[in-house]
Formats: sequence, C-alpha cells, structure tokens
Amino acid sequence: MNIFCFSPFGYEGSLVTVEVDLRRGIPAVDLVGLADGAIKESRERMKTAIRNSGFEFPGERVLISLSPADLKKEGAGFDLAIALAVLSRQKELEPDVDFLVLGELELNGRIRPVRAVHAAVSTAHAAGIRYCIIPEENADEAREVSGMKVFGASNLYDAFHSLFSTDSFTEKNRNSSLKKIPSKDSEEIEGILFPKESEDFSEIRNQEKLVRALQIAAAGFHNLLAYGPPGCGKTLSIMKYPSLLPLLLPDESQSTTRIYSIAGLLGAEKSSIFRTPFRTPHQTASIEGMCGGGARLSPGEISLAHNGALFLDEAAEFKTSVLQMLRVPMETGSISLSRAGRSTVFPARFQLLMSANPCPCGNYGSKDRICLCSARSVEQYWRKFSAPLLDRIDLRVQTETSVKKDSESKKGISTHELRKDIARAVLIQRNRQGKRNALLSPSEIAEFCRCTPEATLYLDEKSRLFEFSSRSVSGCLKVARTITDMKQKEIIGIEEMEEAVSFRKNGGILETTATLL
Repeated sequence: MNIFCFSPFGYEGSLVTVEVDLRRGIPAVDLVGLADGAIKESRERMKTAIRNSGFEFPGERVLISLSPADLKKEGAGFDLAIALAVLSRQKELEPDVDFLVLGELELNGRIRPVRAVHAAVSTAHAAGIRYCIIPEENADEAREVSGMKVFGASNLYDAFHSLFSTDSFTEKNRNSSLKKIPSKDSEEIEGILFPKESEDFSEIRNQEKLVRALQIAAAGFHNLLAYGPPGCGKTLSIMKYPSLLPLLLPDESQSTTRIYSIAGLLGAEKSSIFRTPFRTPHQTASIEGMCGGGARLSPGEISLAHNGALFLDEAAEFKTSVLQMLRVPMETGSISLSRAGRSTVFPARFQLLMSANPCPCGNYGSKDRICLCSARSVEQYWRKFSAPLLDRIDLRVQTETSVKKDSESKKGISTHELRKDIARAVLIQRNRQGKRNALLSPSEIAEFCRCTPEATLYLDEKSRLFEFSSRSVSGCLKVARTITDMKQKEIIGIEEMEEAVSFRKNGGILETTATLL
C-alpha cells in the first residue's frame, strides 16, 4: 500500500508519496521533503488529533518523508495523509491498494475541507489510483471524476478504518445526457444544448445588428467588439450573452472544472461545471489578476474563462499592458507562468468580448450630441487597443442611441429564436470538425471554408479595398462559415460573405482610425 497526497502548484500539481518509518531514539517527529510552514506545523496537529481520536501515538522516533524530495510541498491538505501513514505503520497494517488522501485535521480529529480536490483526484486517476479518502464536504467534488471510488470522511477515526473496508467507497453514476446530442433539428435540442435559465433578448430593442453579432459569436466562438455612445445598450446586451452559450462537452467540462477547483471557486455544490464560463473582470484588474500568478501560480481571469467568454466592459479603461497581454493567449489558447524556478501552463482558450465608448467623452460620431475631444485624444484613446489586438476581433459593431420611444419600437427577437440557429451551427461544427469555427487552423480553413466563385471574388475585392491582413481574410472566412452553418448550407455564398465582411469593416468610427487597424 502507498498513501499519496497532492501538492497544488499551477495547473498540473504533483502527487506526493507519504512514507513513515519508526525507529529507536528520543521520541520526536522528523519531517523531510521540502515542506512549507503549514506542513511542518501539521506535526503538532497530527499528534493531538491521533490521541483525541482514541489512538495511541507511537512512542518511537517518527520519520516522515514526502517524496519526491526535490519538490517543494505546500498547503494544509497533508495532515490526514500523514496521520493515516503513521497509524498504518504503527499497527503494521498494509492494505493491498493505493490511496489518495487529502484533508486538514482539527485538534479534535475532525477533518476540514481543502481546495483543489478535483485537480488532485484527476491527477491520481491518471496515475492509476482508484481509491481516495476525502473530507466529507469535498466528496461530491471528487466523485465528479469518472472511475474514482471515494470515501467522504468526517473524522480521523472513520478515515483510518476505511483503509481496510474498500466496500465503503462509492462513485457517482454518470449521466450521459450531455455526451450524445441529437443530430437532427428538434425542439429537444435546446433543452439539451443550452442551460434552462436564460435572459430574455426580446427586451433589447433597436440594436438588431448587435444582437445578430452576438448570435454569430455564440455560434462560432468569435471575438467581438461593440462600440458606441453611453447608454445605447452595449453592456446590457452583452451581459445577456451567457444565455446563448451552449453547455460544455464532458472533455471541456473536465478542464474547466479543474481550473475552478485549483482556484477554490467551485461553489457550495462542488460539482462539475457544464455551464460555459462568463467572466467580467473590473477595469482595475492587474496583469497578475488577468493572466494568473501569485505564490502558488493560481489561475487568472483568462484561464477562468477557458472554454467560455471574457467580457471587458469599458475596455479602453483597462491598462494598455493588460490588453496587450491578451494577444498571445488568444492565439495559442494557453498561458505559461513561471515563479521561483518552476513553471506551469494554464489553458486559456477564451472568447474575447469588449465594449467601449467611441472617445473619452463618449459622444464622438453621435448625431445628437457634441464631442469635446480633440482628434489627438480620440487617436490616443483607440491606440490603447493596438492594431494586432483589434486584428484578432472578427465582429465589430457600432451601436447608436435610438431616437424611438419604447412604445414605438418593435420587440426584439427572443432568446428561444436566437438559440435555434446557434444550435444548428454548433451541432454542424461538432460533427464536421470537432471544434468551433473560430478555432480553425489555416489548413482547416482551406478544407472547410469552401466558397462560391462570386463569394471568393467579393472577398478578394474587399480585401484589396480595405487592405485586409491575412488574419483579417481568415477571420472573414470563419465568420462566413458560421453564418452559412446557421443557414444549414454547405458552400459559403455571396450573402454570407457580404455579412461577414460588413462586421469586419462596418464603417463609422473605426474607419476614421484606420491607421490603428
């Protein structure tokens, strides 16, 4: 039998073997293996908890080894593993299976919950360990890992006796409803593909183009920028965007849940995350808060938005360094962090949504308001985004303040109607290429984004007219592919290409700052 624990550091973390040796000498507890302060203090917690749980602490000299020896171990989750290893060695009992053990001990023997349980259990399962002893509050989180048998212990006494009674370990019955989605168009698809709770898009009036752009973005995972005067409905519309996002697939859910487990953000239910993440950091967010870092290399906002959307409201108010930091993760889908000679790679495949005013005062380009900003201040305002960042945004929408009264404007399209086209496109993409259109590589674009001669000619003409970069042309093709999928067509036509190009170069304010694009 081997008892393993888990040292959370970055995305991967490390399994740690806990070994105990009893030898002659002055009674004491020696702990080796690069343990931090919290683990060293566990010696006293462990001794008191063993005695208060009805066991006798060994009278010999106790040597506790945490291996690998050259790996720094951190956190209070080692308490229970060390205590069980000491008791097993003292009683010379050796169960015939390996265990992952996590938990912090109170002096009375009760076990406190710890963080990163899902990440620890996933790592242990990949290493071939099939049994784990977890704090009772974390048991449901551990059972989300398929194939892992879990015992939720409330105290040290129960945890020790579970080592010799594997029948008390249980695993969760898997629900396969999200693994198989019907390929035909039916009313059942919405209930399976989307969350039940939703915001009503029909409340949004006179912003048809923005709603259409959000629909396309949800269908193809495209990046989006909405800009316009204050109060026109940019933030209101985008905050309803999660209602259009399909639920995560099981593989996507596993990686997202692992990130939230490491960050300690799984919530009270401690269950797998199937709802697509939607993160809205504040404008004062630092680079470390966005990309991750800290003493234990915790995930940042871009990793918490993995497989989901990252919404930057009033994007121009973010620090320029923060905005420019997004460029590489947007391209690679991951971010590498380093600290004190150790490094980790967090997944960061996110969809970027941004809203911004047209200028510092917000009135530039408005028909009924006066802009007091100079041409230089407007240019500096937009220069914060930089051309390479804006070039990665396929959907750009200029919004206007409506002059119609609510009684005169017609009701917007409902969430249910928007979801129909999104569902068609998502199912087509999953069956055809196994990924969203925005993530297609250049070779995949050539394979899947086939166009009619008219559509190809139109894109060539507009590319020369607007001086599109290679990335811009690829973006137009991917957006056109998504629009075509929403219409359930195979070949990209002239109508789909015209709409895609209109979102890439839609006139207005961005045209006056062409040097930035």
